[in-house]
Amino acid sequence: MSKKDFADTNMPLLEHIRELRRRLLISLAFFAVCSFAAFFAFEGIVEVFLKQYAGIPSAGGANLYMTTIFEGFSVRVKLSFLAGLIFSLPVHFYNAIRFIFPGLLPREKRIFALSLFASFILIAVSAYFSYFKLIPFSISFLTNRSFIPGDVGLLLNYGRNIFYVFSFILWAVVAFQSPIVLMVLMALGLVKRKTVFRLSRYVIVGIFVVAAAITPPDFISQLAVALPLVLLYFLAIFLARILRIGE
Repeated sequence: MSKKDFADTNMPLLEHIRELRRRLLISLAFFAVCSFAAFFAFEGIVEVFLKQYAGIPSAGGANLYMTTIFEGFSVRVKLSFLAGLIFSLPVHFYNAIRFIFPGLLPREKRIFALSLFASFILIAVSAYFSYFKLIPFSISFLTNRSFIPGDVGLLLNYGRNIFYVFSFILWAVVAFQSPIVLMVLMALGLVKRKTVFRLSRYVIVGIFVVAAAITPPDFISQLAVALPLVLLYFLAIFLARILRIGE
């Protein structure tokens, strides 16, 4: 084989590497732009998280307090980076689709497209449910005066409590993606539907453990997260059977 032939046989791989590098650079550029924009729009972004603590009586009239002089700056930087990542996610998804789709079979493309559509729906539902239902309930429960003596005031840390709201939403979104991952694994033949159903009792226990880990230590919040996940788990198995996936 001549040097020219050898170079020609390696062109597809080189083109894939160049395309991957181009997509990564585009994603990094959008991430940087969105992070800078979030840094300058910080007041509006942080207000979304501060609203969750608006009704809490606290010492001195303020709801949250800083304990170090660096806390305000560090929270602003961290939250700006996280907001930049979230705001640039559509670009990351688009680049991933443009890079992956050409190498997929028609059936795999349909599975990927449907999974992506369902994933966006579950992201919206879980974010809304956690922000407007679970987080207000959890904060109200944890700051209830039945747990705090009458002569004890609340002095809530600014950074920790801002990121408590953020992490709660994040973990809820991640947890509600599990049925999509399960459907994709069955569709690609990596796991069998019967095996998934047979392991359901262990999965249910695992779901309740995860729900207990990402929610406050009250049974109602844990049920509010765990029961929808259990229903989505069995819904994924039911849809797999109708669509004859994971046979």
